[in-house]
Amino acid sequence: MEQPKKRLKKILLWAAGIVLAAYAAVVIYRIPHAVEKQKTAEVVAKIHAAKLTFDDVIGKNLPPDPGADADKTIEGVDANNNGIRDDVELAIFKQYPNSAKTRAAALQYAVALQIGLTQVFNSETLVAMAQEMTRATLCLGKLDRDIKVSIQRKDALEKFILNTDSRKNELEEIYRKYMVSHGDVEGKSDCDIDPTTLAN
Repeated sequence: MEQPKKRLKKILLWAAGIVLAAYAAVVIYRIPHAVEKQKTAEVVAKIHAAKLTFDDVIGKNLPPDPGADADKTIEGVDANNNGIRDDVELAIFKQYPNSAKTRAAALQYAVALQIGLTQVFNSETLVAMAQEMTRATLCLGKLDRDIKVSIQRKDALEKFILNTDSRKNELEEIYRKYMVSHGDVEGKSDCDIDPTTLAN
């Protein structure tokens, strides 16, 4: 017959084993959540850090024409790695050769929309992208006193950037899956490049 002390020790060891196993299960269960939370924070920071440069606006590093490769994937080609799809960047320069102010706002809008096609994977990253889209839209609005002209310019850019069914569908799916309400980015001006610093 087992002694009471030995029996109590077995019960305590068994209980400790159950508690330890439960704790290990919770830790293992939470690892993917912690990894996604960290990845989300990194991508949100990256989205808000994406900023147009003066060199982008003046065309210092214009990419070569991607040709047929431009539409082979949703992401397209970004050979100069500035966050703007190359065919879109070249089209903006062709459309607005004499207005750095307009190019700056249009390129900023292109960056924001490209983020939606390449970096959004949950509600938090969609909110960051939407906040940058709002900034870019407001920046476009500063170009003209006529709101109709601003809307037409934004719509034309969007039509060009979302030039394939796969790109349109991707953005619609992202909005459908992840849209939540949000506010604007605090403490950030609308335009990456202040239009008043540009001559034309």
